[in-house]
Amino acid sequence: MTDEEAQAMRRENDYLKTRNAQLQSDVTSLGGQVLRMQQELERLSGRHTGRTSDPLSGGQS
Repeated sequence: MTDEEAQAMRRENDYLKTRNAQLQSDVTSLGGQVLRMQQELERLSGRHTGRTSDPLSGGQS
């Protein structure tokens, strides 16, 4: 392996490590978004299955 090839492989390796870290961060972020969307869906689903509250009652029955 020549010095140029080794240098090119190091650059590619550095790039791949950086890209992997970015993708892992994206996965973590998407996981948080999925959790928030599930919670919102549960909240909205609960609103439709139960009695709808009067918006003027302050959330009290």
